[in-house]
Amino acid sequence: MTKVWGLARFVVVYELRLWAALFRWILRRPIPVEPGTRRFGYIGAVKMILIAFIVVSAIEIPILELMIPWEPVANVLLFAGVYGLIWMIGLYATIVVHPHLVGESGLRIRNSLTLDVGIAWDRIAAIDVRRRSMPPGGQTQLEDGVLSLGMAGQTSIDVRLTEPLVLAVRKAKGQPASTVRFHADDPEALVEAAREFLAQAATKNR
Repeated sequence: MTKVWGLARFVVVYELRLWAALFRWILRRPIPVEPGTRRFGYIGAVKMILIAFIVVSAIEIPILELMIPWEPVANVLLFAGVYGLIWMIGLYATIVVHPHLVGESGLRIRNSLTLDVGIAWDRIAAIDVRRRSMPPGGQTQLEDGVLSLGMAGQTSIDVRLTEPLVLAVRKAKGQPASTVRFHADDPEALVEAAREFLAQAATKNR
């Protein structure tokens, strides 16, 4: 019973956050961040796929309406189709509204509403641009201390940690990682910004 309530709570919270992201995206009101923080998108890897799903969903709505002769059934399918279309647009919005963040407090790696990992600068030894294709096994993989947080089967940035660290990633199952890989649409700009903060952090610690 506890698991059922936990799942129900997760679904409700997820839906509320999705709708909040959708409204923020439509109204162009990004989530406030600390001064000096820079945002970096990562939707490029899945943008065309999401747009394709949205277009197909939009096309299906009038087709089903014409194909189903029974009005009650047609109305139910119409509601489900419209809701599904809005949900897909909301999913798109969650990725845009929750970008990677590079700021004074550290690097924040995100993926829509399902991933939000913060790493302080004093935990990072080096950060580099390195584009990689991930092997089959999902978008989140941990092997030999390397935690890959991919988008569409790819990563573009390597983060080497000062020491193995347990990060708040469910699929990591509490195992430490010494390197984190993730994707950004403009990895060069993100790495450049991160290195500036790394240099500042190193100066403060001297």
